[in-house]
Amino acid sequence: MFTKRDLLRSAAMAALVAATAKSTPVLAQNNVEWPSLLEAKDIAEEGFVYGLAPVMFYAVMQEFAVDRNSGQFKAPFNEIENQHHVATPDDTAVITPNSDTPYSILWLDLRAEPMVISVPTVEKDRYYSVQLIDGNTYNFGYIGSRATGSEPGSYLVVGPDWKGETPRGIKKVFRSTTPFPLALIRTQLFNPDDMPNVEKIQAGYKAQPLSAFLKQPAPQAAPKIEFLPATTAGIKENFFQYLDAALQFIPETPRDKAVRAKLATIGIGPGKTFDFKELSLEHKAEILVAMKQGDGKVDKWLASGNKNINGWNVGAFFGDEAFYNGDWVMRAGAAKGGLLGNDAVEAMYPYTRTDATGEPLDGSNHKYTITFAPGQLPPVNAFWSVTMYDGKSQFLVKNPINRYLINSPMLPGMKKDADGSLTLYIQKDSPGADKEANWLPAPDGTIYLVMRLYWPKTEAPSILPAGAGSWQPPGVVAAQ
Repeated sequence: MFTKRDLLRSAAMAALVAATAKSTPVLAQNNVEWPSLLEAKDIAEEGFVYGLAPVMFYAVMQEFAVDRNSGQFKAPFNEIENQHHVATPDDTAVITPNSDTPYSILWLDLRAEPMVISVPTVEKDRYYSVQLIDGNTYNFGYIGSRATGSEPGSYLVVGPDWKGETPRGIKKVFRSTTPFPLALIRTQLFNPDDMPNVEKIQAGYKAQPLSAFLKQPAPQAAPKIEFLPATTAGIKENFFQYLDAALQFIPETPRDKAVRAKLATIGIGPGKTFDFKELSLEHKAEILVAMKQGDGKVDKWLASGNKNINGWNVGAFFGDEAFYNGDWVMRAGAAKGGLLGNDAVEAMYPYTRTDATGEPLDGSNHKYTITFAPGQLPPVNAFWSVTMYDGKSQFLVKNPINRYLINSPMLPGMKKDADGSLTLYIQKDSPGADKEANWLPAPDGTIYLVMRLYWPKTEAPSILPAGAGSWQPPGVVAAQ
């Protein structure tokens, strides 16, 4: 899960602080008067919920593909950045980092022409996936072990307006709802010594314009865009300005036509500029309330959108346009809970901050165990892992053995119990040399655990359907 959570806790308050204190008349945009105060508040609240996911996506795009000085820049549009490492405690740009699979990152610009993504042969026992996410944060397609198999092939990614037949040599066409989608590539790493093998596979990932793939003249280049500068941290102060910018690159659809028409009445949308400084104090106050209420709705959904199973939160939040079907609260909750997360059929992410009895996990006061009964390891076609995070920062935890997770590739070196079950030891100090192979070091404080099930099995026992599957994650138990 590639998360950007908790960016907006003080979004409304920061926006108000950034605004001037001087009371000014409300400006009519395009000679159209604003709605009443209460109507404007309701529209802004709906707009916050609707816009949260695309704004977060736009800000990450700026940092990864546009602003070379962002400190997070990966590569310009249509170029692949292969990362030859997994996350460690030194990686603090993104919370709850995945330390299972090195990433390859490809941000696409489909305005001039489609792009072709080619993948090499990947051995069948090594999981990989190419997740395609557009500016609406819809997962509009997958290439990889589950979706297309381990054979080599070339796939076409097209923008919303592309019209054409499937070219020769293309296995499948994927259509983005927006012109700047992201291809997020994960390649399984078996152990630290396996990195050279991963690098060879990454070198086989290719991205090229369709004209180059067909060996034809390239069309005229798309015009250069002066993107509104944006950062994930800046969302707090500039939410509706960022939404103006993001909506320029999100074509209207029947599902969002109504909410966008409402937003236009308060000056939000493509080509518009929403500026708190130009609002009266009364309108600033109502917009502040609206953003707080919208954020509260998202948090409420996040708290109730999961099913609690043995203390673990289990749910499915990510999918394509039809999956969300205009449910903006669900889309916003998914983005805030785990921006760029996978469809449930690709990966499931049970997470917890409590033990099986509901008590908060705290490594300073307790030692814990997780025991998988015989034959009850997580049922996956690829692999599973349990990753340890600091409960406050949600970053990986420094420890003397540099172990941040336990995953299924480590099973041959782990010890089974006498009855054939597998017990993981969750604690800050070593459980002893005889148990250290099963030790997941914890922080000296609050704990946040995330289980990842890649390519979960669909036949019983299974964690699917999410929250109602026949397999359930075992609870975390405090040692007596």
